Amino acid sequence: LKSGVRVYAFEPDPYAFKVLQASVGDNSNLTLINKAVSDHAGMAKLYFHKNAYADQVMWSRASSLVAEKGNVDQGHFVEVELIDFREFILSLSGPIGLLKMDIEGEEVKVLNALIDAGLTSRIRHIVVETHERIPVLKESTMALRRKIIEKKIKNIDLNWA
Repeated sequence: LKSGVRVYAFEPDPYAFKVLQASVGDNSNLTLINKAVSDHAGMAKLYFHKNAYADQVMWSRASSLVAEKGNVDQGHFVEVELIDFREFILSLSGPIGLLKMDIEGEEVKVLNALIDAGLTSRIRHIVVETHERIPVLKESTMALRRKIIEKKIKNIDLNWA
């Protein structure tokens, strides 16, 4: 932000969003969006970490749209709005310098949608924290890695975190 670039930040967790809003203050180069990023628009359950009762903000980093994630409480969730990230990218004018993605389990779906729509070429660098440690995501993450290699896509780093 200090360099003058335009930043869009998505945070679906209502507790973390309030802290984010308070910590960044008012900045004309920043747009905070209280929605979850996905490959489609709609509504979904954002499941909170099992320890979220102790500190909702601290444990927000482990919230997930993936009910099968081992550390979430399937009975403790909030309904959140999903944004179709393809549509969001298409709404932006000009190239995008950096996309940092850590969306707790939706990465594979969103990246596949961006690749299939030919939108990854509009983004200079894409860095992603993958979540193949979640058993239900392991196979799809490995398939995405193969797809990136087969299509010779060079601007996606799946080994960021």
